[in-house]
Amino acid sequence: MLRPVCVAMALACTSASASAETCIASHYGYSGGRTASGERMNPNAMTAAHRTRPFGSQVTITSHKSGRSVIVRINDRGPFIKGRCIDLSTGAARALGMNGIQRVSLTEHPVLALRGPL
Repeated sequence: MLRPVCVAMALACTSASASAETCIASHYGYSGGRTASGERMNPNAMTAAHRTRPFGSQVTITSHKSGRSVIVRINDRGPFIKGRCIDLSTGAARALGMNGIQRVSLTEHPVLALRGPL
C-alpha cells in the first residue's frame, strides 16, 4: 500500500521540475498603479510579471550569476520586450543581487505543484 503512494509523490515532484525554464529576466518598479491581476503594485514585494503563468502561482527564481534564489508570486503580465520571460519587482531583483537584466532559471514552486491549481 505504501509503494503506490511513494510512486505518486515521486511523479508529482518530477512533473513540478519539468516546468523549469531558463531565460533572461528584467525588473520593474513603478509604484501605485494596478497590476494585471488588479492589485496595487508594490515594488518591494516578492512579485513578478509573466506572460502565461496563472496569477497567484509561485515560482522559484534562481540567478545564474549570483546563485541566489527567491520565491515570487505572479501578479502581472509581461515582459513585453522580446527575449525576456519574466519581470521581477524591485524587491525580488534586489534579493537576487540583480542589476539590469540577468539569466535566471524559473521553477514552479514545489509546494503548490503538489497541492494542484489554485
